[in-house]
Amino acid sequence: MPETAESGALSLWPRWQQWVVLVIGSLIFAGALEYAHFPAGLLMGPMLAGLLMGVNGTTVRVPQPLMLCAQAVIGCLIAASLSPASIPAFVQDWPLFLGVVLATLAGSSLLGWLISSWRVLPGTVGVWGSAPGAATAMVLMAGTFGADQRLVAFMQYFRIILVTATATIVARLWVGEGGDLPAMVWFPSIDWPAFLTTLGIAACGPFLGRLVRLPNPVFLGPMVLGIALKFSGIATFQLPEWLLALSYMLVGWSIGLRFTRQTLQQMRRALPMVTLSIIALIVFCGLIGVLLWRFAGVDPLTAYLATSPGGMDSVAVIAAASGNVDISFIMALQLLRFAILMVFGPSLARMVARLVKE
Repeated sequence: MPETAESGALSLWPRWQQWVVLVIGSLIFAGALEYAHFPAGLLMGPMLAGLLMGVNGTTVRVPQPLMLCAQAVIGCLIAASLSPASIPAFVQDWPLFLGVVLATLAGSSLLGWLISSWRVLPGTVGVWGSAPGAATAMVLMAGTFGADQRLVAFMQYFRIILVTATATIVARLWVGEGGDLPAMVWFPSIDWPAFLTTLGIAACGPFLGRLVRLPNPVFLGPMVLGIALKFSGIATFQLPEWLLALSYMLVGWSIGLRFTRQTLQQMRRALPMVTLSIIALIVFCGLIGVLLWRFAGVDPLTAYLATSPGGMDSVAVIAAASGNVDISFIMALQLLRFAILMVFGPSLARMVARLVKE
């Protein structure tokens, strides 16, 4: 009988050996990507290792409780990355912000509809995969609403690669090489009040999310609770790099281990069209940035980064390394887009699915 993805060579190995190979492979890939300053290397390295093992028939899977913990930590990460300093920028320019976000979402939705209508990818994968920004959130939300997380992850993280590379090149062309980013401290001194507060928000947030019936409460609950407590001055966060690395690794494994050879073949057929859609989205958002520069007085690099359809984290890193940009404006616009995606993403996906069926 020919070997399939589900009965590959790794299925014959003891599970402990599969775990050893998975951990070592993840460390190698993540280390190489981080050394090369690759976006989301701590997530994509384990995802790639999991993918390679998944298509070769591994039987290991991430335990559900660990996966839920990882989602809660990522929710806290997004809450911790936001600042009350973004509020004045939003209040002052909210019509401009809303117009830019709606235009971006309209463009990305059109691309997602075309991908779904042309059957490049199945179901609502094109909608979730084309959603601009918050890649990890989109992957998690897509799974909640029945889309194939593996294909959504492929579109989202491939887009992050292209968008972040483009934004980095634009930033360097505009301001030069800039300063070096500070060295990563893997094991900082623990600020116990802040650290325990973070763990408490991660633990209590999912219950709040279920109480108010948020979609994907394990992820959104800690994020919403964390933002509320931080902006009110009640809570401060500490998310050590080792905790973030473990969380990203678990999310990466949970996605990568679900890949099969059939999935890879499907992605390979779709790659040219998906690449064209990502390039079109980058160009469209860039044109919106040009309009902000020409008619709203926003400096060009701030306008480009604010409208960039990448993840908030990667945009924040590029902005911090770029020098003279308005970080509050950038993050306020990115946050508004993220919030609208969280609220209207499920309804948008269902609407596009109905249009495709018709």
